[in-house]
Amino acid sequence: MPGGLAWSPLADVSETDDAYLIEADLPGVKQDQLEITVHRDTVTLRGTRQDEPEDARAYHRRERGRGSFGRTFGLPFPVDPDQVGAKLLDGVLILTLQRPEQDKPKRIRISAG
Repeated sequence: MPGGLAWSPLADVSETDDAYLIEADLPGVKQDQLEITVHRDTVTLRGTRQDEPEDARAYHRRERGRGSFGRTFGLPFPVDPDQVGAKLLDGVLILTLQRPEQDKPKRIRISAG
């Protein structure tokens, strides 16, 4: 990638009874440089981590990726875009994707006799 290393944010995907959570490490990515899209059962993250302004530093090693990135996550159910929560806190994006009612586990009552 010209001017930078290609990179992809690391992420954890977990689930609760009510939702799926995606937690992605995005240090240095500002909120206005991040795009989240939801389409059916797919969530896509796109964004850019900008280079620092040019200065007189001569790097001996540059390992932190920079530039544009994209990650797509498939889920086992369709996501309602109106039921997605997103917050960026200390360089970690936390997405909360509510499970549809029909996908939530149901406890079955057993009747006597």
